Amino acid sequence: MSKSFDQIDRRILTELQENGRMPIVELANRIHLTKTPCAERVRRLERDGVIRKYRAELDPVALGASFVMVVQVSLGQTSDNALELFNEAVKRIPEIQTCFLVAGHFDYLLLVRTTDIAHYRAVLGDQIGKLPGVQQTHSYVVMEEVSNRRALPV
Repeated sequence: MSKSFDQIDRRILTELQENGRMPIVELANRIHLTKTPCAERVRRLERDGVIRKYRAELDPVALGASFVMVVQVSLGQTSDNALELFNEAVKRIPEIQTCFLVAGHFDYLLLVRTTDIAHYRAVLGDQIGKLPGVQQTHSYVVMEEVSNRRALPV
């Protein structure tokens, strides 16, 4: 982390990652700072782009998105243009929660959330398999989510 962050900034970031809706008074109390300087620090962290946005964490079971697949994708070619076309197209598939460009025996690793195997099969055949440049996919069923940390180390 940049040298411009002191321990108070780090504590603010840690607390807000845990609860982004925490009232500024409660945040100030937790980090042992008064309200005004705490609010000024949060605004600075937001303005500087360190805090990019606030989100709600949703329950995948309640939303019918509890079936998780990890998908390896290999492209036919990996030129800058081919990667760019794939990158833009993959962002338009709402079931793809995460997409990583990786180095190794395949090119991309996807985390896909659907309602069930039939829904996943439709997404694979109708969308993922038709993404630009896709040569081959390998799918793996996630049996249990053991750890899913969203917070960054500060």
